[in-house]
Amino acid sequence: QVQPVESGGGLVQAGGSLRLSCTASGSISRTNVMAWYRQTPGKQRESVASISSTGHTNYVDSVRGRFTISRDNAKNALYLQMNGLKPEDTAVYYCWVANPGFAWGPGTQVTVSS
Repeated sequence: QVQPVESGGGLVQAGGSLRLSCTASGSISRTNVMAWYRQTPGKQRESVASISSTGHTNYVDSVRGRFTISRDNAKNALYLQMNGLKPEDTAVYYCWVANPGFAWGPGTQVTVSS
């Protein structure tokens, strides 16, 4: 089973920055796509950014140019650098790994005040 643990969330003012980290127990092949999702109460979880094993990235339009996803395969780790945060970025952020044994972790809360 692949069980992620997210960290780095917190309370920040609009325009501020946070860096989220995710480490995953279990085996993660270097061919696995990894991604960050976020969810707010009453809404579906949405994909924010993804990265392939070769470093190809994709972002949802609302965060492109502000967020940067990266990974360290040797450490089974995933990161999300978030700059220029906006109140609408407030959510619980989750790490995801394309692996049959994946299970959602607890997430990390990001709160952006106006």
